[in-house]
Amino acid sequence: MFEPHLGRGFQNRFSAQYRCYSVSMLPGPNDRSDVDKGGKIIMPPSALDQLSRLNITYPMLFKLTNKNSDRMTHCGVLEFVADEGICYLPHWMMQNLLLEEGGLVQVESVNLMVATYSKFQPQSPDFLDITNPKAVLENALRNFACLTTGDVIAISYNEKVYELRVMETKPDKAVSIIECDMNVDFDAPLGYKEPERHMPHPEEPTEEETDPSNYDVDLGFRAFTGSGNRLDGKKKGIEPSPAPLDPSDIKRGIPNYEFKVGKITFIRNARQQPRKFDMDDIATNFIAFSGEGQSLRKKGRKP
Repeated sequence: MFEPHLGRGFQNRFSAQYRCYSVSMLPGPNDRSDVDKGGKIIMPPSALDQLSRLNITYPMLFKLTNKNSDRMTHCGVLEFVADEGICYLPHWMMQNLLLEEGGLVQVESVNLMVATYSKFQPQSPDFLDITNPKAVLENALRNFACLTTGDVIAISYNEKVYELRVMETKPDKAVSIIECDMNVDFDAPLGYKEPERHMPHPEEPTEEETDPSNYDVDLGFRAFTGSGNRLDGKKKGIEPSPAPLDPSDIKRGIPNYEFKVGKITFIRNARQQPRKFDMDDIATNFIAFSGEGQSLRKKGRKP
């Protein structure tokens, strides 16, 4: 059941069935959590021996199929160090295939077209908190070999795992992303709601608002109403507090009935014209050399 088998018409095609386990079940002292951050699997050495005898194209890409649920995905291979009859898959890949620990998976070699476009949908609005999501995704996809439309991949950033659904890939539903120039686009995150914008509507003032008797009179500041202090310590007589303003004294400006929304009008006060002097009055009232002089010497004394 677990050995690779070849058909007569598929001499250049690898096909085998293995029991799959998550990376956490991989024996050894080394931490292999990096495998969960990508889209590659770990296969047994016998698979490498069989693949080396076949005339397959590189890089090695595989199609994984769960025949019990009719789910399939595509992946690359990272190492050939698993025990015979066993392969190790990333946790997110086992979830896509609806596989449990020890489940059977069919592994077949495939050739995929190079990707030119892909569209992703974050599965949580928390993905919007990332400053540059395209750069983060580009860095995470370096650990992937291919993409399949409909898969939910998992990437790690700042010690947090983000899930993204592959909404669309071009030119095919399964593409290779090794050494390619691919355009990336994002769909709105799952459960995201755009904030509603409320446009304020101008309301016409009522009669109560235009009534001067309803105005709040501010008596906080009145010029020259304070009391002074003397240097000799004597207190000055207390002056009566200023009389409150009468609402009728408040002058309300004339509204601009030609006002239009979006138009700003600057109203400037006219400058006071300088006073003009009448030259006839100046000529009549002016007498030349009519002033009186002063002398330092006293009158009646001769030098």
